[in-house]
Amino acid sequence: MPIVTTILAIPFALEIYRRYREHPDRLHLLWWAIGIATYGVGTFTEAATTLIGWNEPTFRAWYISGALLGGAPLAQGTVYLLLARRTAHLLTALLLAFVSIASVAVVLSPIDYTQVEAHRLTGRVLEWQWVRGFSPFVNMYAVVFLIGGAVLSALRYSSNPATRHRVVANVLIAIGAILPGIGGTATRMGYTEVLYVTELAGLMLTWIGYRMSVRPVAVAVTA
Repeated sequence: MPIVTTILAIPFALEIYRRYREHPDRLHLLWWAIGIATYGVGTFTEAATTLIGWNEPTFRAWYISGALLGGAPLAQGTVYLLLARRTAHLLTALLLAFVSIASVAVVLSPIDYTQVEAHRLTGRVLEWQWVRGFSPFVNMYAVVFLIGGAVLSALRYSSNPATRHRVVANVLIAIGAILPGIGGTATRMGYTEVLYVTELAGLMLTWIGYRMSVRPVAVAVTA
């Protein structure tokens, strides 16, 4: 499943990035492209571990791209979409600083090799278990802006019959964002395989929702 998710993430990220190149003023598209790309990096590390086994660099890349960057860039895209540019820039600076500090901690933490499993990734192998305390803050940020933003957009579009498809689109995006979070919780409980399923389902729902959201709004023509 991580292999399939990685393969799907590549054209999805490129599709959003091409749209950004057509509209370079829309920074939310750039952040969404980055978000899908880091999503793919995370699932690639999972696929590599499944195929060739656990190794330290892959684990650290998995933790940074998944636990710290899994939803943050996508949420930042929604920040640029919904908030004032100046506020978005400020939140970007704070987010990058926080993730940078957390990433350094992940890189420097010793590994408890007694917790390593040959073909499974888990944060339990970090000797500095306090490092795992960074990810809930990033996840909460993603919940507030990515999921909350999708819900808010759905409510805004619901009053106009011509934009009802965007209501469905944002609901799908919200569900797609929730699923990897559920998988992440399962991973912390030792059920890593649940994460693989929710990542694939989440990516597919998000892609479908994105495609629906960029579909032109039908304009009623009266005689």
